Amino acid sequence: MHLADLLAALAIVGLVLAAALTVFAQGQRAYTHGAGRVESQQTARVALARMSREIRQAGRGGDAVSPIAIAERSRIAIQHDLDADGKAAGRGETVTWLVSVGVLRRDAGAGAQPIINGVRALELIYLDAQGRPTAIPGAVRAIIITLTTEPEHPGAGGGTLTTLTTEVRLRNR
Repeated sequence: MHLADLLAALAIVGLVLAAALTVFAQGQRAYTHGAGRVESQQTARVALARMSREIRQAGRGGDAVSPIAIAERSRIAIQHDLDADGKAAGRGETVTWLVSVGVLRRDAGAGAQPIINGVRALELIYLDAQGRPTAIPGAVRAIIITLTTEPEHPGAGGGTLTTLTTEVRLRNR
């Protein structure tokens, strides 16, 4: 009789432990998903804020250089005349933002440095003074930036995409 009671108790403990481990595993997946999504959103916000700040300040140092050197759908090169020599030839005077192999990169003359990983897309829409789309770098007065990211680690966010959009007006034009 004691052996039967012991076996029944072990079976009940086994079922309780299996249920507890299942709940724990689901909680761990939910945490990983949420943490990946939050990380993706935070890094996208930081990158978008930095990019917006630099674009807003494009053309610093005078009217000798065009604030926008390259105005492509997924790449932008902005210029400054920091040393007031009338050209954007010094280090840090031309800054290029682009996406390469899922990484948003910033190149200020020392090679394209990574800013954030997990970038699915960078879309830039250039607007003229009347708010119409333009492809002419010298006519750009505002830029709509759309950055789409996903969690950097596979499975961390369940494939959840984060898309942030902002409009930046050039101060120096």
